[in-house]
Amino acid sequence: MSKQAKKVIVTGGAGFIGSHIVDELIRQKHKVIVIDNLSSGKREFVNPKAEFHKLDVCNLEKIKPLFKGVDFVFHLAAQPRIQPSIVDPSFSFQNNILGSMNVLLASKDNKVKRVIYAASSSVYGDQDVFPLREDAFPKPKSPYSLSKLIGEHLCRIFSDLYQIDTVCLRYFNVYGPRQTSEGTYATVIGIFLDKIRQGKPLPIVGDGSLKRDFTYIDDIVRANVLAMNFKEKFNGEIINIGTGNNYSINEVAQIVLSNVKPKIVFSSSQGPIEYLPARLGESKEVLANNKKALSILGWKPTIKLNEGIKLLMKD
Repeated sequence: MSKQAKKVIVTGGAGFIGSHIVDELIRQKHKVIVIDNLSSGKREFVNPKAEFHKLDVCNLEKIKPLFKGVDFVFHLAAQPRIQPSIVDPSFSFQNNILGSMNVLLASKDNKVKRVIYAASSSVYGDQDVFPLREDAFPKPKSPYSLSKLIGEHLCRIFSDLYQIDTVCLRYFNVYGPRQTSEGTYATVIGIFLDKIRQGKPLPIVGDGSLKRDFTYIDDIVRANVLAMNFKEKFNGEIINIGTGNNYSINEVAQIVLSNVKPKIVFSSSQGPIEYLPARLGESKEVLANNKKALSILGWKPTIKLNEGIKLLMKD
């Protein structure tokens, strides 16, 4: 390992976002340790050059030895979606709160330089002022959102009490290769693209008016690397990582459909879109103010939604 190379842990490194961060860290010649219990991640997503440990972050005794000599920790391991947390709140709290506490404890005891925490824009809930700034009072609408907010507070407390540097990157609706397209953890763009490949109508929950700020995975990865390389202390800083543009789910469906070539015949009399009952716990609108990311990290998004969807539909 060269002088510039760092020893890094990525929890949840077999998941959609975590595995992409691992790939970039490996590309930059860092030594990467992946901790993942494979509850939602996939072993085949893990870069073969990374050191993989099938462990649960809820088991402090097992994970703590791996943090020895580690410079940076990217903490992405979590129960990752709103709807499963409504069905089973205790599972979300166990994984997301206890898991985050354990990662911070292991980092503190091994004198890790910085923990970069994967926070969530869902902590905002329903707000009146847009775009959403980091100092808006959070109004989480689900156990998942609340658990992610508690993780932010844990980061701040560990910075205040134990002088372990932490930063919370609030992701806004991440999409890209390896996104989950089926099951309870599926993302809307992943679902749409999967249905297109099957010639089935795109399922839209509610009337499709909910608006989201969709951020391509490459931009998320770049924000994480910038946070790792930042020279000053963060001390629990919260930073939005979103594009500053949002789209209704109806608009997303139309972008997907407009990129289908050749045109497909859908196996349904309903046509290309199927509307389903609305769900609990969903915010009406999400839109990032990303000025802080630019001023602190020098980060700004590079891939627009239409471009990102075209990239995915080439696969």
